[in-house]
Amino acid sequence: MTTLAQHDRLWIRRYEPRPDAAVRLVCLPHAGGSASFYRPVSVTMPESVDVLAVQYPGRQDRRDEPCATSIAELADHVTSVLLPWTDRPLLLFGHSMGATLGFEVARRLERDHDVVLRALFASARRAPSCPRQENVHLRDDDGLVEEMRRLSGTDSAILDDDELIRMALPAIRADYRAAETYVYEPGPNLTCPVVALVGDDDPKVTVDEARAWSRHTDAASECHVFEGGHFYLTSHQGKVRELLLEKAVRG
Repeated sequence: MTTLAQHDRLWIRRYEPRPDAAVRLVCLPHAGGSASFYRPVSVTMPESVDVLAVQYPGRQDRRDEPCATSIAELADHVTSVLLPWTDRPLLLFGHSMGATLGFEVARRLERDHDVVLRALFASARRAPSCPRQENVHLRDDDGLVEEMRRLSGTDSAILDDDELIRMALPAIRADYRAAETYVYEPGPNLTCPVVALVGDDDPKVTVDEARAWSRHTDAASECHVFEGGHFYLTSHQGKVRELLLEKAVRG
């Protein structure tokens, strides 16, 4: 039997625990990504910010678990896992697929648990009301790897290691399927601020599609444009950190 604590450890990685922090920052990975992508964020945050990185099933130490089949399924799980952590104000940062997931988690927290985020950060992702028809998840393995090369978010050493990449492909494909089959269901706007971040040369989202996140909140919204592509944040970690701290400290 899996206890609540064991279940929590499956989903949450807390690389630098800060039990006395005033706020918590929850980080949601991109399609094919893992919690370890956010380890640098955890290490560089001050003592006032406790960083939780979410680990999806089907990868790394959760490789033997079945992958989620939809954003809704992931959102239900993540919402449940985060409830014990809502004793402090929460910020959610989601990159790419993680941004869509963050939006759905924020909706569930507000609608079902009366928990309002201090802010939702939506990075490198179109607003939910800006769908595109995409079918990367239907490509063969070589096509999937080529897409990952195009977005430049995966270490080339991993992409060139045939055995390693073949082990990771099922989770990557499942994540792409979840992201690409997501359908926005209209409903009440969020009441928390939404901060959109986007690279000016991102093939997956235009600046206008990022700005459209303003349609999904009744609170303030911002859009910050960076030089770069889908993984612009690897070259602008300092500025992204400043934006996160601004919301964490001042709200």
